[in-house]
Amino acid sequence: MNNKTLAIIKPDAVRDNYIGEIITLITKAGFKVKAMKMMQLTTDVAKAFYAVHKERPFYNDLVEYMTSGPCVPIALEKENAVEDYRKLIGATDPAEAAEGTVRKLYAKSKAFNAVHGSDSDANAEIEISFFFSKEELINNYPA
Repeated sequence: MNNKTLAIIKPDAVRDNYIGEIITLITKAGFKVKAMKMMQLTTDVAKAFYAVHKERPFYNDLVEYMTSGPCVPIALEKENAVEDYRKLIGATDPAEAAEGTVRKLYAKSKAFNAVHGSDSDANAEIEISFFFSKEELINNYPA
């Protein structure tokens, strides 16, 4: 059974031209790319996506950060996708991230942490459908 997760290469990593390196790490870890696009989030879209954090003190800064430049949402598939992707990207704070993880390699700080990853299978489904229609998801990989 393959699971899905959402990755987002955030504006700082896009700006620093790390898209290729990050996608290479993801695919070398066995993930299949089901859909991918580059887009500029509007304030309304960023607020809607991060609504779960609305009451948190960092919410407005997060919305500002996510609208500061283009980002790359990616729907990924792999057995145990959410947990394996979160291991691959490392701790939110790159100073605490394990060597070789995406955030250790490419994040600048806890606030500018290069990538997003879904935190549960349920949220992965919600997040993927936020950015991709069923028609946009590539279904040519074996189950």
